[in-house]
Order: sequence, then structure tokens, then C-alpha cells
Amino acid sequence: MSSDTTRQQTATADDQITRIILEAREQAYQETDHEPEPGLTAKVEWPVTCTVGPGLEGAIACESKIGYVNGSKGWLIYRGYDIFDLCAYSSYEEVAFLLLHGRLPKAREFDAFKTTLFRRMYIPETQRLLLSFPVQDMNPMAALRLGTNLMRQKQTYRDRQLEEERGRLIATDEDSIPMETRPTGKRRPVFQFISSMLRRGAAPEPDVLVGSDEIASCYNLIAGVASIAATIGRVREGRIPIEPAPDLSFAGNYLYMLTGRRPTPLEERVMDVCLILHADHGMNASTFASMVVASTLSDIYLAIGSGISALSGPLHGGANVEVIKMLDEIGSPGAVSKWYRAAQEEKKKVMGFGHRVYKAYDPRARILGPLAKLLAAESGHASKLYATAVALEKEVVASLGEKKKIFPNVDFYSGIVYECMQIPAELYTTIFAVSRVAGWCARVIEYLANNRIFRPRAIYTGSFNEEYVPVEKR
Repeated sequence: MSSDTTRQQTATADDQITRIILEAREQAYQETDHEPEPGLTAKVEWPVTCTVGPGLEGAIACESKIGYVNGSKGWLIYRGYDIFDLCAYSSYEEVAFLLLHGRLPKAREFDAFKTTLFRRMYIPETQRLLLSFPVQDMNPMAALRLGTNLMRQKQTYRDRQLEEERGRLIATDEDSIPMETRPTGKRRPVFQFISSMLRRGAAPEPDVLVGSDEIASCYNLIAGVASIAATIGRVREGRIPIEPAPDLSFAGNYLYMLTGRRPTPLEERVMDVCLILHADHGMNASTFASMVVASTLSDIYLAIGSGISALSGPLHGGANVEVIKMLDEIGSPGAVSKWYRAAQEEKKKVMGFGHRVYKAYDPRARILGPLAKLLAAESGHASKLYATAVALEKEVVASLGEKKKIFPNVDFYSGIVYECMQIPAELYTTIFAVSRVAGWCARVIEYLANNRIFRPRAIYTGSFNEEYVPVEKR
């Protein structure tokens, strides 16, 4: 295929997808007003009073300038930029830079950042170490979590520095009432992750990307987790890992390294949008897990590994896999009404609908739905899945949308998108993780600038004054 033909196909794909996203934006704007929540979008005067439910629901843990989710209106904002605009005009690389650095990059910075991510996708030592484990027999998320730890072992000297560092750490885990006393060390603790722990001989960063060692490690993780996820997919298919291609984007390389075939311009652009949509989403469980670990002054590799661990739970990641299973079970659009009536009678959960935060149509689903339609037109099985999904959405929204504010969430159409790209269902959650690394890293770095170790309390409901009985008398 000639370069002119490729450029034309890329331009056509970009135009198609941009138009789809802008149409989704217009529909979303017609259904909501433009006022943010005044109590949750202003400078905090600590301490705050709030209503807290089980699982810390409703608790205010920190301030953030990174992302904002307004569930009642269906908003998703990264650093002040609407998700629709970022998906229409930006790229995952640019969004990752925005999340980490708080601003969009200038042209020279952007070129350097893309080059940095490309180079750091090449991690043969970590891949070889990973292949010494039975990856093909492991849950893909467990293998991804292992891979981040192997990156840490290959790219840092952290484990070899433990005894030397121990004497310089500060204790901040007092169980005082009503809250912790101020730490006795630095007023603003930072990662104990210093340049001497970085891999010796690593290529220096371009001067234009001057940053701390934590930021450099974020670049390692954003690029490396994508490579590890792709390696896991290849190994599960009985194939060997492949290197990134210099002429592909981050999203394009992830698809290429995963599937072994060069993605079409349409597939590359759609995957880029998917990565943007998943890059950050407030204080969800995996983000919180990463921040809790980082708040102890652990290192960022272990913090991100904790996010991957949390995401592997079925209540957080993997719902799109269940959506595909459900749509296959229904079978066809004509079977939807009967299936849905039975599901209601059995009080069966309809996968891909409702959200802990959103009481409006999830903006990510607004984008993914039309993209699924676009891709499914080229696939027989996916086309049937999409038609069944549309019919099910009509049934659910008609019965629960107005009354209970239940609408499709991000998982409802994302699985169909990945199905169209011939990605195995068991790898869907790893795609989520590949994207979310940027958001996890950004929130960890932001929180550590004014770190306070997380230390919620529990209400004790046990007994008192129990008498100890020796074992021989029990």
C-alpha cells in the first residue's frame, strides 16, 4: 500500500471519528446545563464535614486538579478539558502529558514525549524475565501485575537500597484521636525514589522534558505496561513478543504488538479514543489503591501495581467481558424483550447498565456506542452483537432511564469495539489498565506533593472484658 493511500485512509478515519464524537458532544450538551457542583469544585478548607457511607462512599480524601466527574450531568473533565473535545482532537500521548504535567505540550515537547514513550516500549529484559513464568496459565491481570514488579526489578535498584533507606524514613502511622498528629519528618514527604536507584546506563531524557525521577518512572510505566499487556496477549496465543514500529502511534503500537498485524487507520484511531476515555475517572477503587500505597512513601511501581490489583476485581474491571457473554446469551435483537422480561422477574443484573457515580448517560458510552456501530459494520458476529445491544438499550432505558436514572455505562459498548478488533475477551481489562496508568501516575504524583498517609478509622462493634481461658480449659 502506498504512503499516499495510507495518508488518505488515515485522514478519512480521523474525519469519520471526529464527526461521530462531535455529534455525541452536541447531544450531551443538549441534555445538560453547564454549571459544576459548587461544593465539590472549589478550594477546600480543611478539615471538612461530609456524609460518609460504607466503603468511604462520599468521603473527601484530597483535592485534585486532574479530573472531574459530574455523575448527575454526565460530565468527564481532564484538567479542565471536556472528554468530547479531547477524543475529537487530541491523542492518548497528548492526554497522558496533560494529566502528568497539567497542561498541553508544545510541539517540541510533544515530539520528545512521543519519542520517549516509543523508546520505553522496548523492554526486552523485562519481557524475557516475564516469559520465565507460566504466563499462558495465569489470569492476564495477575500476569500484568507481575510484569510491573519485574519492571521495577529491572529498572531500579530499590530492593538493593532497602536497608540504606530504612533509617531515613519517617513514621506517620500513629493511631491518635481524632486524627493523626503531624508527621515528624519533612512537612511535605516525597518518594524515597532517587536517581541512584535508576537503571545505570539508561538513556538520558531530552532536556525539554526535565522532570523528577518520579515523572521519569511514570514514563517507564505508561510505555512498559502497554508492552507487558501486549506480551501477555502474544504468549497466550503461543507467539513471541514483537517490537514497536516507529511509524505507529502509541495506540497503534499497542494493537500491533498485541495482535501481530498492523492496525488499519480506523482501528488505530478508535483504540486511541478508547485509551483517552479510560485514562482517568476520579477517585475510583484502583486510583485510591494506588494513592494509598504511594502515601506510605512506597515507590511508584508498587503503587501502580496496586492499582492493577484493584482493577482485576470483578466489581471494578471486566464488566465488558460479561456484557459480551450476556449479548451472546440473548442471541439476537428479536430475543431481547423476552430475555429482559425474564431478567426483571429474576431480579437479574443487566450488565453494562448503571454506574456508582453516573445518574445520567455515561459520556464514554455516548462515544463508544457510535464507534461500535462503525466497526461492527465490517464484522458479522460483532454486527449481531451491536444490533442486540441497541435493542437491549432501548428496553432498559425505557423502563429504568427516567425512573431510576439507569443508562449504559462505559462497559456496554467497549467490549463490542474490542471484539471488532479481534482482541480476546480475557484481555479487555488489561486494555483498561494500559490506559489508566497515566491517570494513576498523575494522581499519585499530585497527592505526594502534599502527602498525608491515609489512615481512616473503623467503628469497633466487638465485645469488651473477655476473660482469657488457657487452651487446655477451652
